[in-house]
Amino acid sequence: MGSNDVTIVLVHGAWADGSSWAKIIGPLAADGFKVTAAPLPLTSFGDDVAALDRTLERGTGPVVLVGHAYAGAVIAATRSAQVKALVYVAALAPDEGETVAAMFYRAEPHPQAPKLAPDAHGLIYLPEAAFATAFAQQASAEELAVLSAVQRPISPACITVAVERPLWKDRPAWFLVAEQDRMIAPETQRFMALRMQARTRSHPVDHTPLVTAPSVVLDIIREAVDAI
Repeated sequence: MGSNDVTIVLVHGAWADGSSWAKIIGPLAADGFKVTAAPLPLTSFGDDVAALDRTLERGTGPVVLVGHAYAGAVIAATRSAQVKALVYVAALAPDEGETVAAMFYRAEPHPQAPKLAPDAHGLIYLPEAAFATAFAQQASAEELAVLSAVQRPISPACITVAVERPLWKDRPAWFLVAEQDRMIAPETQRFMALRMQARTRSHPVDHTPLVTAPSVVLDIIREAVDAI
């Protein structure tokens, strides 16, 4: 399988950067796709959408836009006509008028979910221990070391803004439900996927399958590409 036309844009979530997509980028590039990992500053929701739009402006042709976790809200906020399909990987999908925080805290948190609060600079870091207990409990020690080392904090301004009409109402969407997610409740993921009328795939993976179970992420991205 290959394409000279489709660009796949991968968007990281909170406490991560583009390197979290490393196991996804290589195989997709080998398939012949143009692949870009969009960098989000995680400073405000508006800043993140603007950063994604700048990334999209650099490319040409149809785009399959893939978001992990928090980035689910960001990919639905672009208005780029290049975007032909959306893929949600254990992601948040607030509807018009909702906030990311409302979806994140919709269900009772997992017993091992971390307690999150802004630091003295007003930024939210993931506690180091939470990478192994909740963020990527299926990861190897080496993978956990990288995830922890590259984490980027998120501002409350990213998650407290009511979103406008989400793009998933106007584009086909796919949703990978992470059944062993300890950050975003699987029941919340299923609720959002059903509400979106997304093509849903469910797997016994943790919150960060792009690192711990890349094959299931690659499968759903390729499915979306084939559909457009």
